[in-house]
Amino acid sequence: MKKEKLPIGIFDSGVGGLTVFKEVAGLLPHEDIIYLGDTARVPYGARSPQTIIKYSQDITSFLLRQGIKLLVVACNTSSAVSLPSLKKANDIPIIGVIEPGARRAAEMTQNKRVGVIGTEGTVKSRAYEQAIQGIDQRIKVVSRACPLFVPLAEEGWVENEVARLTAQSYLRPLCEEAIDTLVLGCTHYPLLEGIIREIMGDGVCLVNSAQETAKEVQRVLEEEKLTAPGKKNESYTFYVTDNAERFIRVGERFLGRKLRSVKEIS
Repeated sequence: MKKEKLPIGIFDSGVGGLTVFKEVAGLLPHEDIIYLGDTARVPYGARSPQTIIKYSQDITSFLLRQGIKLLVVACNTSSAVSLPSLKKANDIPIIGVIEPGARRAAEMTQNKRVGVIGTEGTVKSRAYEQAIQGIDQRIKVVSRACPLFVPLAEEGWVENEVARLTAQSYLRPLCEEAIDTLVLGCTHYPLLEGIIREIMGDGVCLVNSAQETAKEVQRVLEEEKLTAPGKKNESYTFYVTDNAERFIRVGERFLGRKLRSVKEIS
């Protein structure tokens, strides 16, 4: 089979990467996609770097055996820790979620003050801060961990009073930092974008890393001449490492569509 006809591979530690899947599928509807959620070992944030790298290498090897042409690491923790080793060990294009979001934030900010919200693991890694300041050292980056956003998104509590009060508690300190750009540095957070925007106000631009990652996928496919030819009925395959029923239930909430062809693997 010609390379351009091969599928795109996407993996995450769980369901959060489905926001990246959704953006890629929406921007590139003619591409086949294979998604793997490592639901047996979620979350990655509490794991050691060595363990995260091993998990990421295992998953990459599995997806390569399925015959993918490009890999998206749709997990912020894995992007921060394992991306260099994955790129070094493999000869297909590999894209993480941190660099695209950081690049967009650096472009958007006018006052050189950028906020980043993410899980405790992502914030502790300082990956976004380093990526943004690697582009422009003049930018001050203020990071804030928002761990309760993940269970809220998975429960579908994204517009109720519990979500609003939680968001106010997390985001009020960022409002006082005079930031003009805020990076949603976790794949779950786009589901809470409405409340985040409401609290931060119109003067703060939100950067959705999932959207920016999809644009990067499109750019790389075009640059490498790997874009699938013509229009056709897309083929999506989903793998999980545990509890397919829960993945389907939460995943359908994330995507707003039925999930078919979900396979549980060891």
